[in-house]
Amino acid sequence: MTDDIAVVRHPRARRTRLSFDPVSGQARLTLPPRASLAKALAWARAQEAWIDHQRDRLPAARPFVPGATIPVDGKMLTIAWHADALRTPAVEGDRLVLGGLLESLPHRVERWLRRQALALLEQDTAFYAARAGVSVSGVTIGDARGRWGSCAHHGAIRYSWRLVLAPPAVRRATAAHEVAHRVHMNHAPVFHALVAELYGRDPRPERAWLRANGAALHWYGRSPG
Repeated sequence: MTDDIAVVRHPRARRTRLSFDPVSGQARLTLPPRASLAKALAWARAQEAWIDHQRDRLPAARPFVPGATIPVDGKMLTIAWHADALRTPAVEGDRLVLGGLLESLPHRVERWLRRQALALLEQDTAFYAARAGVSVSGVTIGDARGRWGSCAHHGAIRYSWRLVLAPPAVRRATAAHEVAHRVHMNHAPVFHALVAELYGRDPRPERAWLRANGAALHWYGRSPG
């Protein structure tokens, strides 16, 4: 099916292009400014088999429900709901225990994960900033689809909270990357050399992990369908 194709006209596009976003699960049709929409859509519908194949390859949705398992800072936790437990999630061994209304459980689990992410990323950032001899004006978290981190010219760094779901080495490599931008606001060879120096080794394995598995992190907390 191609009923939910997102159509975008891009001023610099030179040809019609069909792509698929594994984070949103949506096909995207990019058109030059004057291209025929009818012809482009007809062409896109002819690619239905390719679109269906991409959908079949989407990561599985992993809703936050009792019994679900979630990776947190390298440890697998099972969500355990008990009516008489406290509303605020708490780690007990390999379980994330909480009570309260079942309807609000997903929201409270995500809020807890966000708090854990911020605390860990603040520590990681402070560590690499001290190693680099630079200051960071603030650390915040968000849920950007296309970027795991960003560093502003004024020194603030923002991360995706979903890094808490990644292996700790991946999270730390991302922090080293963003802190290095406090010295080099580019991706020149000297920048990558500094990232490796701060991190302690070549972070390419961690970057490769994010490329291969990053989309799946965005499916945690989603309901199937």
